[in-house]
Amino acid sequence: MALAPGPSRAERDGPSQRSESCSTTPASTSGDLERSKAFYLAALAPLRYRIAKEHAGQACGFGVAEGFGKSSDPHGDFWIIKAPPQTPRFHIAFTAPSRAEVDAFHKAALAAGGRDNGAPGPRPQYHDGYYAAFVLDPDGYNIELVFHGG
Repeated sequence: MALAPGPSRAERDGPSQRSESCSTTPASTSGDLERSKAFYLAALAPLRYRIAKEHAGQACGFGVAEGFGKSSDPHGDFWIIKAPPQTPRFHIAFTAPSRAEVDAFHKAALAAGGRDNGAPGPRPQYHDGYYAAFVLDPDGYNIELVFHGG
């Protein structure tokens, strides 16, 4: 899986560390940054993601300020960069604290223009307690929100 390079550490002015909700600092490319920004603001709202850093018209970083999934990088742990979408499109998974957030993510993502790629529900083929939903974002990337049970 090849991910688009995110802004450099110097551009973000912060450490590249792992958070609870997003496993690395991945970046998605989009030909329409404003459309993607609006989509992710709505779709990730159930996880309390907000825009943490913005490079006007070029890129924006999303992060969680407090609570579950708090971003260890103050400039965001997920980035969108204005550039042609990658081929092939990749899959990125975010972790949810409960099934309710998975359900809310799916509903919010569809309302924001995403396309259903797997309704919320158990996925026992992955492991017991795996509960996830999948949505294609406006550029066709497969976005997953998963609750690992417990």
